[in-house]
Amino acid sequence: MMLFSERLAVQRGVTAIIGAGGKTTLLLRLAEELSRCGTVIVTTTTHIFPPQNMPFSETAAQPKPVLCVGTPCEHGKLTAPREPIGVLARYADYVLVEADGAKRLPIKAHAAYEPVIPAEAEQVICVVGASGLNGGVMEKVHRPEVFAALTGEAACATPEAVARLLQRERLHTRLLINQVDTPAREQAARELAGLLDGPCVLAALEKGEIICSF
Repeated sequence: MMLFSERLAVQRGVTAIIGAGGKTTLLLRLAEELSRCGTVIVTTTTHIFPPQNMPFSETAAQPKPVLCVGTPCEHGKLTAPREPIGVLARYADYVLVEADGAKRLPIKAHAAYEPVIPAEAEQVICVVGASGLNGGVMEKVHRPEVFAALTGEAACATPEAVARLLQRERLHTRLLINQVDTPAREQAARELAGLLDGPCVLAALEKGEIICSF
């Protein structure tokens, strides 16, 4: 069975995960897969909840197969580690960084100061939630005003509009369209993928399923 880390061609070093609709789920799945062949540090440049059943430390200098590193902050979350990402990369084969926030919405348009991609990131995976495709922009998109400004579409997050968003932002090296778990979502996801250049994977992360790749 093809692993997500293989299909997304995750290499040793620093990988940033941005977007919406499954970033944390992808982060944890990649950590589990990659820990079979090397050491992994999970961290953030924004805010995340500490992953359950994963060792946590405020410093990377504790060798573990998988280790979450961050700084405790308000609401039980973690924010960026005190050590620079480049330092963390000296302690593990893989550093996986959640570098974005989306208020639990499936599509993200980025303000000028977002996402917080570390300079050391060799790969940036953008996640798009298929549950947002063909939905209302106000209901499905984090920062709808930015989405409208970049795409010219303020009403519906069509595959065409989301493709324009991704093309104009040009933030990622690989795309994962998640939540592809119904025929309608798969049709919309395939339409989006067909409008884009570059590697794209369609998946249902919660089910652990890779649908196809482009």
